[in-house]
Amino acid sequence: MGADLKKRAFTLAALAGMLGAGGFLASCSTPQQKGATTASGTIVASGPLPPAAPREFRAARVSTVANIDWPSRQNLNAAQQQAEAIAILERARAMRLNAIVLQVRPSADAIYASKIEPWSEYLTGAQGQAPQPWYDPLKFWVTEAHARGLELHAWFNPYRARHDGARSPAAPNHITRSNPAAVKRYGKYMWMDPGEEAASKQTLDVILDVVRRYDIDGVHIDDYFYPYPIEATPNGAGNEAALEGKAGAKELDFPDTPAWERYLAKGGKLDRASWRRQNVNTLIEDMYQGIHREKSWVRFGISPFGLGRPDRRPPGIHGFSQYDKLYADAELWLQKGWLDYLSPQLYWPRAQPAQAYDVLLDYWISQNPQGRHIWPGLFTSRIGAATKEYQPQEILDQIGATRARPQAGGHVHFSMVALMQNRKGITDQLRNGSYATPALVPATPWLGNAKPGLPKVKATRAAKGIELTFAAGKANALYAVWARHGGEWTFEVVPASKVEWTLRDDARLGAPDAVFVGAVDRLGIEGDRVQVWGKA
Repeated sequence: MGADLKKRAFTLAALAGMLGAGGFLASCSTPQQKGATTASGTIVASGPLPPAAPREFRAARVSTVANIDWPSRQNLNAAQQQAEAIAILERARAMRLNAIVLQVRPSADAIYASKIEPWSEYLTGAQGQAPQPWYDPLKFWVTEAHARGLELHAWFNPYRARHDGARSPAAPNHITRSNPAAVKRYGKYMWMDPGEEAASKQTLDVILDVVRRYDIDGVHIDDYFYPYPIEATPNGAGNEAALEGKAGAKELDFPDTPAWERYLAKGGKLDRASWRRQNVNTLIEDMYQGIHREKSWVRFGISPFGLGRPDRRPPGIHGFSQYDKLYADAELWLQKGWLDYLSPQLYWPRAQPAQAYDVLLDYWISQNPQGRHIWPGLFTSRIGAATKEYQPQEILDQIGATRARPQAGGHVHFSMVALMQNRKGITDQLRNGSYATPALVPATPWLGNAKPGLPKVKATRAAKGIELTFAAGKANALYAVWARHGGEWTFEVVPASKVEWTLRDDARLGAPDAVFVGAVDRLGIEGDRVQVWGKA
């Protein structure tokens, strides 16, 4: 949590010398100490200086496919869609999440203005039709998320092209019509063939287009690589069977023979399974390099199925093999460092021996030689579900188990609907317990570690608190604000877009005797802190 830095004493004379024109405090760094969080959300720390900032990735997925989370239904007008988005972001802010993972490409379509792929039918009910009145949903989400101090990670499905449940015809520029050779039918799905260069190129082009044009904080892809196997029957099996550890009696092989035969004709030596994994690996590496070539601060995250390779699993762990069935070699991606965070979908309870949460989390931590972020996915939507229901305590316990492992610095809820509905009080329990104190997203120093510039801050006493006026320094994305009340500290995170902020007196502790502010950049790197109020 904290770094041991050289101590620096503050005196009133020194503070007076640091005040510039207009009363702005422009420079003064403070060391960091460790602190213990109380039940009320304050942090107890000895000494006059702020402790290290709490760090934890707290995110929720917002699914657009089938209108799971947003928009709540098709054919809402632009104002209704925007109102629902604001409600989600306000809930996230109020419960002290710090990131949203928004699905922007459900099925080779777009919830943003794209020249490559058509508008998603989940917005308007008709693929290719823009929202009315026209607006760009992704730009709106990014702007409104950042205004609330939330990161926005754009979530892409890399290969899924279409489902038979789609309600509208494919638009002329959808890949099933513009390049049908790159797409294969697999059961109820149309699937972009990872062995077809044109399919992988389109996915890469789509992602890099979004990175260039939108101020997103991360690119996120999920577990849909090669499709989940289905049985050679009308009903099939799919990913629900994988979660339950059920294998079909006779699986339908993915129909990629044309691409496979071209590979062999060119002298390819890999067996078919290894070739399929190579197709996926190539796209993963290209994504990682391409994203950071465009914008070095945009993090790349992958959320694979939660079980690893069968030949490496801990004793007692068994079930579906994404390595053999989805051709996803997540262990290799960690080994090579082709991602910035891994969010394995640990969608089982802690007490389920064959897929025990704690054991699986330890496994993924052990497969991480490059020290990338491990932020497991939690199946929060199982709370209140008709089958295999979770109680809220399961999620709280999983968060506690994650926090007990310093190498795992956060988690991702699936999905936001459970938090919006406050199922069985889970939102209240998180806000008042696990999330009682705000947290910064863990830093990503391998993408850059230069400290952000010092903000200029003016502090004045008002009736109900201290009024802070900010002038942002270089690369300021957020402000970390500490208020000292004797031996207890309160902590707030303020978007750097804010010019003014009221630090209200604490209901229990009263007015602070000192206030410190530090800037945080897009990679979570915190700069030196400045004391803006009170005595050292």
